Amino acid sequence: MSGTPRVALGIDIGGSGIKGAPVDLVTGTLIGERVKIATPEHSTPQAVAAIVDQIADQFVDSLPKDAPIGVTIPGVVQHGIVRTAANIDRGWIDCPGQEIFSQALGRHCLLVNDADAAGVAEVRYGAAKGKDGLVILTTLGTGIGIALLHNGVLIPNAELGHLEVDGYDAETRAAASIRERDGLSWTKWAARLQRYYTTVENLLWPDLFLVGGGVSRKADKFLPLLHLRTPIIPAALQNQAGIIGAAALAAD
Repeated sequence: MSGTPRVALGIDIGGSGIKGAPVDLVTGTLIGERVKIATPEHSTPQAVAAIVDQIADQFVDSLPKDAPIGVTIPGVVQHGIVRTAANIDRGWIDCPGQEIFSQALGRHCLLVNDADAAGVAEVRYGAAKGKDGLVILTTLGTGIGIALLHNGVLIPNAELGHLEVDGYDAETRAAASIRERDGLSWTKWAARLQRYYTTVENLLWPDLFLVGGGVSRKADKFLPLLHLRTPIIPAALQNQAGIIGAAALAAD
């Protein structure tokens, strides 16, 4: 790690909470306790930036002055511009998010898609470490987030949670939130996941699926019900993955 940062700050913006912590970039672990603050009900750029600044303020004094800062957001990010707004205020669309956060923090930060950050964390430090070929992380939560990584290299902003499957936007049928909303049994929900993952594997022929999101803690209830040619396993870093991946990408 000579000449490269050992510590970076990661902040992960979700639909219900914003959380952050310093990350040891050698081990991919959090340094100390993470801080979490509820996402504002009106999650406008200005309101979210104020929370991100509040979280960062709790760590900056204990970090090296040149420590990188990475921030995730549930939306497509192109060259620092937020192009979509999944589960956050639509005021984010076409918003210069990276510039807004950098101004709020008083120092440069990197803004990335939340699923992309989680995928990078899993490949560098988690369940896909050392895996070659095409790894696809799927986060099953309010929607379906996707990260594509080929031989460890991120292919950003893959919006495959919105594939049309059987005439529906996939995440409107197969997200974990839909299982809860409609009271689906694990078996019925797994049938929907089966259609989704089969469609993805027939398009991309991945070498490994990772399943993240809060529901991955109950992976034993639904992964054994899936019958795919592609190995499918739970992600390892769970709700820390976004923080860790944001920090790692900022350090790059």
